[in-house]
Amino acid sequence: MITRRGLAAAALLPLAVPVAAQGRAISRIAFGSCSDERQPQPIWQAVRAWQPEFFIFAGDNVYGGVRRHDLAELQEAYARAQQHPEFMGFIASQPHHAAIWDDHDFGVNDGGVENPFKQQAKDAFLEFWRAPPDDVRRRREGLYHDLTIGPAGQRVQIILLDTRWFRSALRITDARGAPGRERYLPDDDPAKTMLGEEQWAWLRACLQEPAELRLIVSSVQVLAEGHGWERWGNFPRERQRLYDLIASTKARGVVFLSGDRHIGALYRESHGTPYAFTEITSSGINRSFPNAREQGPNRLGELYARINFGTVEIDWQQGRVTLALRDEDGAIQRNVSLALDALRAA
Repeated sequence: MITRRGLAAAALLPLAVPVAAQGRAISRIAFGSCSDERQPQPIWQAVRAWQPEFFIFAGDNVYGGVRRHDLAELQEAYARAQQHPEFMGFIASQPHHAAIWDDHDFGVNDGGVENPFKQQAKDAFLEFWRAPPDDVRRRREGLYHDLTIGPAGQRVQIILLDTRWFRSALRITDARGAPGRERYLPDDDPAKTMLGEEQWAWLRACLQEPAELRLIVSSVQVLAEGHGWERWGNFPRERQRLYDLIASTKARGVVFLSGDRHIGALYRESHGTPYAFTEITSSGINRSFPNAREQGPNRLGELYARINFGTVEIDWQQGRVTLALRDEDGAIQRNVSLALDALRAA
């Protein structure tokens, strides 16, 4: 079955109905971020060839807020995206999908609550992704939403967080460009928020729902350490609050999916968490930083600093989930396998 709250129904229906009607489990999920509509996007061929049953557009799905940081630039980005043959061709071929924004489809680079046209940006997002008039996101602030796919015992909950609408201003670095302090510094101010109280309350309710695997989609990295770009670590109190919420709700099966950074990587964190958390960052569809560097104290292996997409493959019979970063040909470049039974508090 598929249940959803705030999901753009036009993006999921009508072709998603057979998944629900058959009551079958889903086992192949792909995701990606950072798709610049001004450039070719040949990687969609490899994504399609992998045959995902569901795709998650994890943010920076278009590139506004690059030069002018105004609504007109964002609208121009959507207009170009609608004419992009590879991007729109993939969407047409992949009816089972969901999307959340990051800063560039929010319209302001590294933007947060201060964005003066965030309501117009939200309206543009919902129009582009064909959200119906009764979509709950039209009646509340932000774009956060979730859905659960599969029968009891094989449920995948996909939680898409909005890390833009409510997010407080970031603390600017005192050493721009220095390793580990590139743009921003951790801010311990208890008044600062990543999600806002309304979204925090919603997330608590989500985590109390039954699921065997929960994919928490955060456009910015959650676990990553050792760099001064955008990440949850810029608000350490908020990140610990997230860890504590997962612990207090006894939410099993949590895996984090993120984008934003124009690199691919895997991360693991066990400090301050109810069980070992794993994160896969996939970025970007056609934007990458080949010379990217980070200290990465909790990173699993090396960065993959080329074009990539991410995959989540679930073996329900063996009780395992494999996270992988794949290149433009669909070949695995980084991967890790997790036992579902290990994704719960002892």
